[in-house]
Parts: sequence; structure tokens; C-alpha cells
Amino acid sequence: MPRGRGKKSLSATQQRKKEHLELCLDTKAVAAPHGTGLDRYFFLHNALPEVDIAEIDLSTTFLGKSLKAPLLISSMTGGFELARKVNRNLAKAAQQLGLAMGVGSQRVALEERSVADSFKVRDLAPDILLFGNLGAVQLNYGYTVQECREAVRMIQADGLILHLNVLQEAVQPEGNRNFKGLSHKIAEVCRELEVPVMAKEVGSGISADVALRLKRAGVKAIDVAGRGGTSWYAVEVKRAAQRGESVDLTFTDWGISTEEAIVEVREAVPDLEIVASGGIRNGLDIAKAIALGANIAAIGQPLLAPALESAEKVIKFLSGIIYEIKVAMLCVGVTDLTALSKVPLLRRSL
Repeated sequence: MPRGRGKKSLSATQQRKKEHLELCLDTKAVAAPHGTGLDRYFFLHNALPEVDIAEIDLSTTFLGKSLKAPLLISSMTGGFELARKVNRNLAKAAQQLGLAMGVGSQRVALEERSVADSFKVRDLAPDILLFGNLGAVQLNYGYTVQECREAVRMIQADGLILHLNVLQEAVQPEGNRNFKGLSHKIAEVCRELEVPVMAKEVGSGISADVALRLKRAGVKAIDVAGRGGTSWYAVEVKRAAQRGESVDLTFTDWGISTEEAIVEVREAVPDLEIVASGGIRNGLDIAKAIALGANIAAIGQPLLAPALESAEKVIKFLSGIIYEIKVAMLCVGVTDLTALSKVPLLRRSL
């Protein structure tokens, strides 16, 4: 029998991950009601840029590793057979295009070792910057540095993402809601883990104060994951509706927009590397995010549908995004990301 295709029923955690993936395919159903805030900004067009688009260089480094473009394939899934297909198609694309990649939360694989294979992609992507992923709150529910090491070792990762999902845990029926004392435990992981730690929100954004606390804890990068993209609150509301439960929309508009989070975090921690995510949908979004202070940007939900088809579909989609970054750079007259980061953005009045 093929690996991972037996008739064994899914565990509660696996079933939740499967529901999450299925719900996230419906963009409109799980999108935050308001945008990222990036549409408030625009570049001043340069009609005579004196630049050859063929000479534009998108290469950069992130956490010491070279990337061919400032893009991270965001953490999304794992823990069941369809998720394995998604992760492997994403990894093939990351390897071919020279991008970074994060896997979904590996808690399910630490609980059920038989599904670890759904996260493993090194055989397809030996050269990429690869991140493992665990929920930071699990450090209050029995997880230690040892589990963090296991997550990294499991997929031969170059770094570990500790994701912060306070709102999602608060409304999720299975949620873990004790976030007390986490700063000290994150600091312990950062101090003892052999690879760099990146902190990441999941759609509600990170403030200046939290960025400073994360820096003091020892994280080497922050993914702001602002409001404007997939709303995990909306995902949990949809899950509740599917179970026939009453739906509460009180926190639909909760969070810090992606634009605000980038600006706040960059100002608060000028020496940390920053990922812009939360509703990043095209190359122009990425160019704006870099001009606002991000080092790279991350895309997640828009890649799910292509990844369910093939690696080639993912490559085609991301190649279009990469070309759009170059178009934006051509139209402002810069040839590398350092120069792009210095291009002033104009802000529309509300």
C-alpha cells in the first residue's frame, strides 16, 4: 500500500489541518474584510529610468542565506497526504526559483510521527532556505527546546518559525489560550537552539512593543503577518458554521494592517530582518513592502490552488510575481533591492 494512503482515520489535529486547507482555498470566504493598507501608497513614476530590465538584480540574503528573489513561500500546511503534495510542489518551485520556504505547524507530526513525511522536502529542495514551524504557545503546554530541535531535525531546516496566533487560539474550540510567560520561554529557545528563530504572526500583525520584546528574546527575524490577507479568525468562524454552531463576527476587523506593521516594526527594530506578509498578492505589493522597510515578503494562500495541481503551476505563478517586482523597479529606475529600499513612497490621503 502506498505510504500515507491507508484507511486509518485522521486524528483530531490532522482533521483540523485538513479543514483549514480546504477552507483557505475559498479566498473570499476567509479574507480579512479590509485591505493591507499597501494600496494607500504609490511610487512616483519615472518615465526615463535609464535602466535595462534585463539587468535588474533581485538577489538578496536572508538570515545569511542567498535568495534569487525576495520571496518566502509562507508556512501553510502538513500532516496528511494532500498536504504532502502541496508541500512538495511548493518545494520544487522554491528550489527552481531560488526562494525561501516555511512548512506548516509541525505539532501534528510530533504527536503522530507517521505523518512527518508530509513535511519533508529536502530531497526535492536541497539548496533552499527552509524553516520549520511550531506554535509558540505550545511552549506553555509541554513543549521545550527539545521539541523545537526535533521539528528542525525532522525536515533538516535552516531555521525555526515560532508562530503567534493569539486570536485564532482564543476562538478555536481546541485552542490553547495560556500565553503567560511566553517571552521567557521564547528567549530560552532562541538561546539554546542551534538555528535562528523567526517569530511570525498569522494575520493580526505585530506591534512595535512586541517587536522589541521579541528582539530582546533573541529572535533573528520577524514576519509581521498583518491584517489584510487570510483571516484565521474567519477560518475558525467558517469551521464553526460547518459544525452548525452559532457564529460570532465580533473580531472580524481585529488586528494591525500589514502596512502599519511593517512601518512600526522597522522603526522599532531597525537591525532585525523583517518579512512582510498578510495579503501580499503581487509584485507591486512586494516592491512597496521593501520600500517601507521589509527585507523580503511572503506569499501563502494564493499558492494553494496552484500547488494542488503541480509544481509547474506554482513556478508559473511565482515567476509572474517576480517579473512584476522587476517592472516596478524599472518604473522607478532602480536595479537592485538596496536601491529599491531607498525609493520614497507617496501616501494617498484617506
